[in-house]
Amino acid sequence: MRIGIEAQRVFRQNKHGMDYVVLQEIKELQTMDTKNEYFVFVAPGEDRCLEDSKNFHIFEIGGNFYPLWEQFTLPKAVNELNLDILHCTSNTAPIRCKIPLILTLHDIIFLEPRDKNNKSLYQNMGWLYRRLVVPRILKKCKKIITVSDYEKNNIMTKLGIPEERMAMIYNGYNEWFKPVHDIQHIYQRYIDHPGYFFFLGNTDPKKNTERTLIAYSRYLEKSIVKRKLLMADLDQAYLDGIIDRNHIENISNYIVMPGYIVNKDLPFIYNSAFAFLYTSLRESFGIPLLEAMASGTPVITSNTSSMPEIAGRNAILINPENPDEIAEKMLQLENDDDFYSRQEKIGLERAKIFSWRQTAEQLLAVYESVYNH
Repeated sequence: MRIGIEAQRVFRQNKHGMDYVVLQEIKELQTMDTKNEYFVFVAPGEDRCLEDSKNFHIFEIGGNFYPLWEQFTLPKAVNELNLDILHCTSNTAPIRCKIPLILTLHDIIFLEPRDKNNKSLYQNMGWLYRRLVVPRILKKCKKIITVSDYEKNNIMTKLGIPEERMAMIYNGYNEWFKPVHDIQHIYQRYIDHPGYFFFLGNTDPKKNTERTLIAYSRYLEKSIVKRKLLMADLDQAYLDGIIDRNHIENISNYIVMPGYIVNKDLPFIYNSAFAFLYTSLRESFGIPLLEAMASGTPVITSNTSSMPEIAGRNAILINPENPDEIAEKMLQLENDDDFYSRQEKIGLERAKIFSWRQTAEQLLAVYESVYNH
């Protein structure tokens, strides 16, 4: 097979969830498949994290404005290479493409009501672009891949996609997410002392940052230890607004916000954390959930969407809309050593059922099924 893979944003410095997924899929395919020929399409960027090999060709094309790159630059490059399949990996695809198309549709949040409080131009433009493009490409897709049973059922129900056109493939996690006893003080680049709560909150309303900070305030009111909270990807003005609205000034001196945490440092950040808060309102999968569990770090996560499916029924599952419930579990982890130890073991065991190799093997099987039909 001659297989094209869209990986537009994979060379950018500050990668996010979908970028890491396609990067790891490509790296696994590159190590395991020497039979087929791959053509990977990326936009220019500083982090050249993929290299050509005998049957893998990296094509750096066009600029960084995503809609133009995807709708014009990508199909032009693809059509010149006589490919058998094009796999678009990040929810959208070219509307006009002559090659059999496989789409990874991570979620259909773009069809759900938009929170009017979200002021992020980037997030709002992405939401609008997906609303315009996805309905127009679904009928052209030979196979639609998604990342959890929750999202698969959601897509089938809301978009009327028959099950035979769907494929569910779990994401994996990198092997360097594991218990590390010599943490090399990497965490000190971000926070003074270990034993903190870690939260990857941002301004997207689905991340539930405001309720999580209210829960943290209530934890501080009752805790003797008063652990700090390390937060990534949040600016001071947004935090100040949450504090003022909710009168939770008691959190101000306990929050540490270092900005973006580079991926190579994350294993040490998880390992030196006391617990990880993954209290989103909605996730289609949740790779950070796996990374924390694989590191042996207890996780408090939500009982909604895909999170119970990924974390397992023995995980700490809370109602993300109830700050008191979140705070109660933070305190229970702090005050009950047996409970804490059980959660460490539960996470480590659960993480074993996921791997990028398994993801890549299932992805290759989808390629073969589309090609053979």
